Amino acid sequence: MTGGTPVQTQTGGSVFGELFDTVPRDVWFALGVLVVGVLVAFVLGSLTRRVLDGLGVPGAIEGTAFERTARDFDTSTVELLGWLVRYFVIGVAVLAALSLSDVNYATQFWSRVVGFLPMLFFAVVILIVGILVGDKVELLITERLRGVKLPQIGIIPSIAKYTVFFLATLIALSQVRVATDALVVALGGYLFALVVFAAIAFADLLKSGAAGTFLLLNQPYAIGDRVRVGETKGIVQEVDLFVTRIETDDEEYIVPNQKVFEEGIVRIRS
Repeated sequence: MTGGTPVQTQTGGSVFGELFDTVPRDVWFALGVLVVGVLVAFVLGSLTRRVLDGLGVPGAIEGTAFERTARDFDTSTVELLGWLVRYFVIGVAVLAALSLSDVNYATQFWSRVVGFLPMLFFAVVILIVGILVGDKVELLITERLRGVKLPQIGIIPSIAKYTVFFLATLIALSQVRVATDALVVALGGYLFALVVFAAIAFADLLKSGAAGTFLLLNQPYAIGDRVRVGETKGIVQEVDLFVTRIETDDEEYIVPNQKVFEEGIVRIRS
């Protein structure tokens, strides 16, 4: 070997070593927190879906408007809740990484957001649950009242649904510390208006119920009797609390019991 300057070659390990030494350790630690946060987010999202499936949530919310809308976008409510959990955890991980990497204003921002982000998460969950419960209540009430053939009945499921929506919104806003005093006053006004509206809209329904109670207790006519109520004539097929069903050869009349009680009923003896 002749005299000269020896040539030193850099290995891959020394290059990564210099890169590691160049980048502050806080940044590496922040990147590690971010990676771990993303992994945890996907694990918790999948776990949330499995837990909800195990609890039978998909079957319970089947047919609700929210679930139908989700299906229109090729997803489901359970899937949306799983992604909501993922985004929440990833958001926390990003904020934590920014704070640990000592980014300007990140620490102050983290201190303010760390308390607000969980409240926002629960507020969104409460809104989703409120929408689902409201839709389900509407379906259940509609199913229960399906046999009552009175026009006033059709509004009851909608009233119940929007009452649940309002309460869920009130609770959700309270979670994010929005002043809810005005909303509580609005709720009181809503309930008062609901009572007044019910007293007006369902006055005939209450009268039919009272008349139906009297008819069921006294039984002035029975199923199979040929009767006439006003201009309606036919054979009694059913008597319940609100209406009397009278059939002819090709028609069915649904007569409110209030009308039966007020106009009287004539039994036709053949």
